[in-house]
Amino acid sequence: MSIEVQNISKSYGSQKALDNVSFSVKKGEIIGFLGPNGAGKSTLMKILTTYIHADNGKVVVNGYDVDEQPKEVKKSVGYLPEHNPLYLEMYVREYLEFNASVYKVSKARIDEVVTITGLAAEKHKKIGELSKGYRQRVGLATALLHNPEVLILDEPTTGLDPNQLVEIRQVIKNAGHDKTVFLSTHILQEVEAICDRIIIINKGVIVEDITIEAAKGNLETIFREKTKA
Repeated sequence: MSIEVQNISKSYGSQKALDNVSFSVKKGEIIGFLGPNGAGKSTLMKILTTYIHADNGKVVVNGYDVDEQPKEVKKSVGYLPEHNPLYLEMYVREYLEFNASVYKVSKARIDEVVTITGLAAEKHKKIGELSKGYRQRVGLATALLHNPEVLILDEPTTGLDPNQLVEIRQVIKNAGHDKTVFLSTHILQEVEAICDRIIIINKGVIVEDITIEAAKGNLETIFREKTKA
């Protein structure tokens, strides 16, 4: 398994964000992680990427325990958070070179991810000059830079126009050929276009885990039924 989550709970004060959550993800699966705002999606993704710790339970990513082996988890995971943190004063190429030095990857790999994410025409611009959609591409390029086994993407298509949506969806789908992809989104059409399986969370609890084939043509109805007040 690429991801194993066992009985995870997390609270912020009196507010329980995750309540005894369990699931597993096979290598090569593209998972759509759905839920209304405040359902616990970002909290779980931060636990998977070692940014925060669960109150109890166990999480293993690529065979590494997120609490006991956080460095190994980070080396094998590419993460694009919901609020994509970038150094706006840096040039695109400069920023990717900086991250490449951190991961100790070759400059040839920078050229690869620039091409993959459609940044070739923008690589000599400052990040602060880019549109929101192109800033998302820079974040995705950074997540792909060290060729991770697992991609964890929190709202990866935020701010993209319809043409960019199609292009980035294809990038994510292609990545799923040899990587596990775990992405959250509010765009149901996006899930139907690229995902193999859907996990729905509501109020910190997994309320549905279903293949895309089983949900096809009925995803909106399933989502509404499983997340209604």
